[in-house]
This record gives sequence, C-alpha cells and structure tokens, in this order.
Amino acid sequence: MLISVIPFVPSLNYVQADIECPEIEQVKETSIDDKDELFSALQIIVSDIYGKGEYGELYSEWEVLTALPFPQTVGLENDAVYYEMAKNFCGQAVADKSWLVRLYFPKWEGKSASALEGQIFLSKSKENEWFVWFRYH
Repeated sequence: MLISVIPFVPSLNYVQADIECPEIEQVKETSIDDKDELFSALQIIVSDIYGKGEYGELYSEWEVLTALPFPQTVGLENDAVYYEMAKNFCGQAVADKSWLVRLYFPKWEGKSASALEGQIFLSKSKENEWFVWFRYH
C-alpha cells in the first residue's frame, strides 16, 4: 500500500487555507469495506500532518472519532456539515468518493479547544494511495 500526504507545518491555531481538490478521474471508488486499510494508512498520515513542528508532541496521541465515506455522514449530527463543506469545496462527485476523518488529540485537553479535534478529508487514488486533500483543524 502506498500513502501520500500533502505536507505543511502545523501551528497552534492553524487552519489549512489550501484546498487541493483531486481530479475525479484520479480518485478511486471506495466503500466502508476500506476502513481497515484507511486506519492503517492513518498511522502514517496523522503523524505526517500533525506530528511535526513546535506542537508536534501534543498531536502524538490521537483517537479516531469518525472515519466514514462522506455520503454515510448524512443525518449524523457531528459529521454531516463536513460533507456539505466537501461538496462546496470540490463538488458532489469528489465528495462522494472521499472520506471524513475526525480526530481527537487528548494531550490538548485543557490547552486549546480548537486543537483538541482535527478533521481531514481524504480520498484514495487510482494508484491505491490515500491522500489528504483538506485539513480543517
């Protein structure tokens, strides 16, 4: 399995401004059956995205709150809004082939409410690489 990430330097209250919408032709169809593979990929992806820089240690422990294909978030109180964001950013076709991953970082407890949770939008390429195309927190 190959994994790629979009690198950046995290900071205390960083919100990624760049949305790197994938070309729909390059995005592979996935389903909830791919969840275990995604969880394996997250071991590298989360460390690469959150674990660097001055506050990297505070992101070293994490838990997955949500890991679902975006269409399966419809009707879920804490998750559906992100599907709407994904559709707004990159269109229905890309959103429908992408996943929401919501993360909880316990080391931020009592230090920063905005850094306590992270949200990343991911897709799987035709080359079988999971990649993040947007980080909200």
